[in-house]
Amino acid sequence: MNMVADKKQEASAAKPSEGAKKKSWIKKTPVEIILEQVKKQEDKVAQLRKELAKEEGALQKMQKATDALKAG
Repeated sequence: MNMVADKKQEASAAKPSEGAKKKSWIKKTPVEIILEQVKKQEDKVAQLRKELAKEEGALQKMQKATDALKAG
C-alpha cells in the first residue's frame, strides 16, 4: 500500500530545514504567566475600545443623516 509512504513524505516535507534552529524553551514562573495574560488582555481591550470608538462614530453619522431626513 502506497498511502503509508505518502504520509511519510508529507511529514518529512513539513519539517523545518536542518539549518533552522528552534528557540530554546524557557520555563516561566506562574507570576510571569499571569503577567503575560494580563498584558494580552489589556492589548485586547485597547483594540476593542478603538473598534468601539470607530463604530460609535459611524453610528453618529447615521443618526445625523436620519435626523436630516426626518427634518427635511
